[in-house]
Amino acid sequence: MIYLSLSILSSTSIFILFKLFKKHNINTLHAIVVNYITAGTCGIVFSEQSTSFPAIVNSSWVYVAIALGFLFISIFNVMALTAQKNGLSVASVASKMSVIIPILFGILIYKESIGIQKTIGIILALVAVFLTSIKRKDDTVLTQSVYLPLLLFFGSGIIDTSVNHFAPENNIPLFLTVIFAVAGFIGIIISIYNVVKNESKFKFKAVPFGFALVTVNYGSMYFLLKALRIEGFESSNIFTINNVAIVGVSALVGLILFKEHISKQNWLGILIAIASIILVTI
Repeated sequence: MIYLSLSILSSTSIFILFKLFKKHNINTLHAIVVNYITAGTCGIVFSEQSTSFPAIVNSSWVYVAIALGFLFISIFNVMALTAQKNGLSVASVASKMSVIIPILFGILIYKESIGIQKTIGIILALVAVFLTSIKRKDDTVLTQSVYLPLLLFFGSGIIDTSVNHFAPENNIPLFLTVIFAVAGFIGIIISIYNVVKNESKFKFKAVPFGFALVTVNYGSMYFLLKALRIEGFESSNIFTINNVAIVGVSALVGLILFKEHISKQNWLGILIAIASIILVTI
């Protein structure tokens, strides 16, 4: 459970950094690009296995990694648009509830166990995610630009499912490196376009925040994949625990560090989250 705990801690740290981006007026896209470029570069430099271009191109997973690189940066932009057009709560619910996709994939494709207790636990997990994501004074209507939450829901679910299914057992670091490198390259093109169009200017204060983000962003994916490779644990259980715990811990961090309001519904969601984790793990 150490890997799973580190994944949850890393993912929660991403939440903290995004809050700091807003506080220090950091361009999120620029920090994300620095993050992806750094992750890709360090992955190649420090990899203990062959990282020659021909070796990467001839690997069985390279095209999946490239496609996921496009998907990573695309879903990030969809998440931003969803938050702008539909509200933060809708964006949060759409991305977090996408956990049902890898859970169903594990049950249907990997033939993982499913019983009444586990089914109740998964249903409670979805309820917990929804309740924990509710924010006060939010009158957002889901039907506004409804395609954006749908894209975010399916995109986030496809990313989690694909990374777990296609990541090579003996070369996870290089697999993630290629994904981040592709996402970084695409991000550079988008950033250059925005600068040329005078829509934004690159500020170097985004660099240290990008360096901080790369550590926790890479860690969240790497440790989750390591947790998914532990014998005796099913992916449906791991994804449920990981996603629900991130929501609960993030809510508590928001309360303690950023003095965010936690409503009665939020507290109920946290308690239900704990109950769902117990149900899917015992």
